Amino acid sequence: MREAQVAFLRSFLDDPELVADDSWGLLDTRVLHVRDAAGEYVVKASGPDNAHFPRELAAHRDGWTEVLGAQTSRLIAADADARVLVLERLPGRLALGTPHEDDADLHRQAGAVLRRFHDQSAQEDRRYLHRERDKVLRLLGQPHRIDAATAERTRALFEDYAPGPAMVVPTHGDWHPRNWLVHRGRLLAIDYGRFAIRPAATDCTRLAVLYWEHHPELERAFLDGYGSDPRHPEDWRWLQLREAVGTAVWAYAVHDETFEAQGHRMLRDALTAF
Repeated sequence: MREAQVAFLRSFLDDPELVADDSWGLLDTRVLHVRDAAGEYVVKASGPDNAHFPRELAAHRDGWTEVLGAQTSRLIAADADARVLVLERLPGRLALGTPHEDDADLHRQAGAVLRRFHDQSAQEDRRYLHRERDKVLRLLGQPHRIDAATAERTRALFEDYAPGPAMVVPTHGDWHPRNWLVHRGRLLAIDYGRFAIRPAATDCTRLAVLYWEHHPELERAFLDGYGSDPRHPEDWRWLQLREAVGTAVWAYAVHDETFEAQGHRMLRDALTAF
């Protein structure tokens, strides 16, 4: 952590003690379990160019997380200049890597919680899909290991793509068991580092790739909790293609070969819809 971040924590917390470093190690974000005499906290300290920090700060400071009440963490303090957040530490354990990960009831809860988050706001954005198209074309111009023929076909598809308007809502951006805690059988939501105003279906992309392809019962449970299916077939195929490119390019940039391989599989699968 940088000196300004440490100074902020010492000024706000009473003799803070580091309990554990829970960082994932892929980005320049430290995720720390810290406690003082008043309680236990999650501290997130980010580097100067980290795009996740302002997204998570906005999700909390602009009030988007409040609709979930006790099912998500509260922002305790933040220093936007030092790029550090202090969040309430929730009870429970991550669903990822436990039997809860494939539990239909938890996926049903995930659908219901996400619907509450999405239903806070909805508006038409006539330029959203244009921005996303341009973003994909920029990504394809960055270093990656997508084979030349696949990259060229994908580029040609997006160059010919003429999108219309999109309905956008507040989205979590990384909605799957890695960001679900389970406490006494109840789902708690964490990590808003990819929060943004987007189409609702974007919050289905991780689940579709990681779970629904091989466990359709989890898809059914999620949609039962959500109350409907936010995906529309024409928009969904383009979304899957955008997500595949983004995954492959980003994972290569951060040297995550497992995630990169997933991105390449996603890209092959997405292209079958065209």
